Amino acid sequence: MSFCQTCGTSLPDGSPACPACGASQGVAASSAEPGAMPGSVPGTMPSAVPAPLPAAGTGLTPNVAGALAYLVGAITGILFLVIDPFKADRFVRFHAFQSIFFNLVWIGFWIVWMIVGLMLGAISHGLFFIIQLPINLLITVGGFCLWAYLMYAAYQGKTFKLPVIGALAASQAGIATAGTGQRL
Repeated sequence: MSFCQTCGTSLPDGSPACPACGASQGVAASSAEPGAMPGSVPGTMPSAVPAPLPAAGTGLTPNVAGALAYLVGAITGILFLVIDPFKADRFVRFHAFQSIFFNLVWIGFWIVWMIVGLMLGAISHGLFFIIQLPINLLITVGGFCLWAYLMYAAYQGKTFKLPVIGALAASQAGIATAGTGQRL
C-alpha cells in the first residue's frame, strides 16, 4: 500500500495523483508510510505531539520564523514582514513588529543614556564614568537576557508582550486583544 506524499491518504498502487488532495506523486508512490525515513522500521511512528506545519515552500514553521525575527533585530523583523508566506501569519507578524519596535527603543535608550552619561561625567569631572561602567554592564546583560527570552518565547509558540511595545506590535499585526502566552 502506498500513501500520498502531501496528505498521507492511502493510494491505489501506481497512482500518479492523490484522489483526496489531487497532489501529483511525481515518481510512483512508494510503499513506505508518510514521513518514514529510509531504513526505518515500517509501522512505527513517534508518539510526540505533531509540530506545526511549515509554510508552503519555505520549510520554516511559524514558531521558528517568529524566533528568527528577533535574530538580527529590525533587519530580520522587516525581512519577515515582506517574505510572502509569513507576511500573512499573525503570529510571525506580531514577533516581527515587536522585534522592530524593541530594537528601535533599545537604540534610542542607548543614545539617551550615553548623552546623559557624558553630561554627568563632565559635571562630576569623570567620576560618573567610573560609576557608569558597571551600570552599562548590567543594562547590557539585562537587554541580552530579554532578547534571548523573546526568541525563546516565540520558539515556544507564545506571544509574550512587552509592556508598551507588545500592545503596539499586536495592533500592527492585526491582533485584537490576545492575551500573553497564547498561540495565535
